[in-house]
Amino acid sequence: MTERETVGSVLRACGLLGHFSAARPVVTLAELAVESGLNKPTVHRLMSTFVEAGWVDRDAQGAYSIRMPLFVIASAALADGDLRALARSDLEALAARFGDTAFLMLPADAGAVVVDRVQGGRSLQVTGIGVGTVLPFHAAAGPVVMAAYDDAIGRRLLAAPATAYTDATVVEADALEARLQEVRRDGGALSHGDYLDGVSAVAAPVLGRAGELVATLSLGGPSSDFTDAAGAERFSAVVEAADRLTQSLAIVSA
Repeated sequence: MTERETVGSVLRACGLLGHFSAARPVVTLAELAVESGLNKPTVHRLMSTFVEAGWVDRDAQGAYSIRMPLFVIASAALADGDLRALARSDLEALAARFGDTAFLMLPADAGAVVVDRVQGGRSLQVTGIGVGTVLPFHAAAGPVVMAAYDDAIGRRLLAAPATAYTDATVVEADALEARLQEVRRDGGALSHGDYLDGVSAVAAPVLGRAGELVATLSLGGPSSDFTDAAGAERFSAVVEAADRLTQSLAIVSA
């Protein structure tokens, strides 16, 4: 890459983000200036850009911390490794078999993050949900599975008001709790038009070696194809695919 193809201020700004880590989530302006070798006005200007973009937060004392959008991006980056590679063949197989859209989602504090998708050949495709989309945990099959299989997500979900996206969205805490129990009992979720009108989905959890939630596999398409025997067939296929991915992850991480 030539010098003309790079923007120096962007490179300097990205370098500042490298001073944050899990062990050091908060860094002050003075620390960033000393460690980066930049003067304080320059650091302040660059970090203010991140603050305005919603990527970084600045407290009353002038210390900076990373905000959720960067964690969402990081989740997508992590999925580019073994997990996404392992899931890709199952996503393609599900999309080809049923003609619907298959999704791989990861949990983040902001919601369920779509990190991969494969569109099938049917005329109605789920075009409103693409890679990078963040879905609420109380609507659509994949996010609901996450809330059912991750206790922390479930508790946060039940403690906060829920938004109704369609007439079918479950928003009452008691009904949501019953829904999560049902999903755990069945080993997956079947949703009918609760996020997008006319679109239904099935989803199942992908688990780690200790049984913790890692991701979800899901399949979405026209609601008419997700009822009765057709819906049951899709549900079984997604559960089987998620189970295979769970087993593959166990082998890779062994």
